[in-house]
Amino acid sequence: MKLPFKYRRVPYAEIRAFSVHILTASGSFLAFLALVAAAEGRFIDLWWWLGLAMLVDGIDGPIARRLKVKEVLPNWSGTMLDNVIDYVTYVLIPAFALYQSGMIGEPLSFVAAGLIVMSSAIYYADMGMKTDENFFSGFPVVWNMLVFTLFVIKPAEPTAFIVVLAAVFMTFLPINFLHPVRVVRLRVVNLTVFAVWSALSAYALLLHFDSPPWLMWAVTLTGAYLFCIGAVLQIFPKLGARADS
Repeated sequence: MKLPFKYRRVPYAEIRAFSVHILTASGSFLAFLALVAAAEGRFIDLWWWLGLAMLVDGIDGPIARRLKVKEVLPNWSGTMLDNVIDYVTYVLIPAFALYQSGMIGEPLSFVAAGLIVMSSAIYYADMGMKTDENFFSGFPVVWNMLVFTLFVIKPAEPTAFIVVLAAVFMTFLPINFLHPVRVVRLRVVNLTVFAVWSALSAYALLLHFDSPPWLMWAVTLTGAYLFCIGAVLQIFPKLGARADS
């Protein structure tokens, strides 16, 4: 039977490359599940879904580079797809969770959420958000991690609001912040600390945020390392550098 259209066999490389885009796009469905959970006040479920979305975001990039997706499918922008999903999972839903929980009180939670979504939208428009060493320049709007930490440690309302204001302000400062996967210097240490933070965070979720003091301190200290190490490496450019570089 003659087909009414010209049949073109899709090369295996293109199928593999497009499957990476599908993997990235699955983060949007995880974001939808997280949004539903937040709207229904199921904050434990919310953070599990966002944790899975972060896992997808962490693995799709290395896979894409290994399969040379950009070269195989030049007309499909993985970067654009990733940025759209990142804004939802790293910014919009954490801001909504902060507002919905009323953690900072009714008026300030609304103000904080508004500052988060607006400052982050502007940040995503910055074409120079990455340095030559793959650090983020300015706070990289990882509000999922920051707001989650607030859920764990349950600070006083003024303290939580000050933390949000400080992060919003640092979004526009030329301070380096860590990308734990792509920054070469101290990569093993950085990935180890990030893995420890992730494990501690999962344990806090299993406890339904009824965390003992040691767990609160551990989440705070590992998070503080990830928050500050970029600036430390910026101040000391030879720290963690290869001897032959």
